[in-house]
Amino acid sequence: MSTARQSVPFLKGHGTENDFVIIPDPDGRLELSAADVARLCDRRAGIGADGLLRVVRSAAHPEARALADVAEWFMDYRNVDGSVAEMCGNGVRVFVRYLQRAGLVKDGEVPVATRAGVRRVRVAGDGPLTVSMGAARLPGGDGDSVTVRIGERSWPARHVDMGNPHAVAFVTALADAGPLLSPPEVRPTEVYPHGTNVEFVVDRGPRHVALRVHERGSGETRSCGTGACAVMVAAARRDGRNPVADGEPAAYTVDVPGGTLHITEHPDGDITMTGPAEIVAEGTVTLP
Repeated sequence: MSTARQSVPFLKGHGTENDFVIIPDPDGRLELSAADVARLCDRRAGIGADGLLRVVRSAAHPEARALADVAEWFMDYRNVDGSVAEMCGNGVRVFVRYLQRAGLVKDGEVPVATRAGVRRVRVAGDGPLTVSMGAARLPGGDGDSVTVRIGERSWPARHVDMGNPHAVAFVTALADAGPLLSPPEVRPTEVYPHGTNVEFVVDRGPRHVALRVHERGSGETRSCGTGACAVMVAAARRDGRNPVADGEPAAYTVDVPGGTLHITEHPDGDITMTGPAEIVAEGTVTLP
């Protein structure tokens, strides 16, 4: 840290129980190291969270300066281990809920700069928020392209990119994934040179699925917004639905351990995610 033992404000929020420490830093003056982030996110020695959202004006951050004319605010997202991440779907809803609470945005469409590009969030009072997540990429084409292994068990998986990488495996029961205390093995390794998020998915009904997720850099979490979008796309392709080709939207309900998200893929390729976001605490914390 460039400043010794400074006291800074923080908030705590969650989206379907995917929880985050929020650090307002509009002028981009804080230098949070990976160790700082890991300490703040520690559930025993810190505030506790799946990740950290630093709220910075795009014009004040070198990675987002080029987007300042489009999006005033940049979501500097870090995983629980302090590593940098491209995007977080639940996080961007919580990020905008903070901006709303702070009086920095009004109801309507709010653009947010992320490392995966600009994401637009629709705000209407204190109800659920809808995020335009952009289009999914299927680097492996329409078929399964990778294999996920845990111990002696393995499953074919689909490679889906939502601005960050995912391997989506359909299983018989969510318990098949075991305790998920360490990252599942994904092959071939060269498909994901920087690691990946892994989703295990079961069917609950027509256009209704449920998942467990091991997030890259965070471990198993109660929810993953980009993962829910990746799962929806994988389920739709498995079910023979492709909105871009068919001209008809595909809407799925995705249950996560912390709640429910509603995901729709539109004929233009854009994927929207609707879900809750709550701020649950605020205070100050001393940074070493």
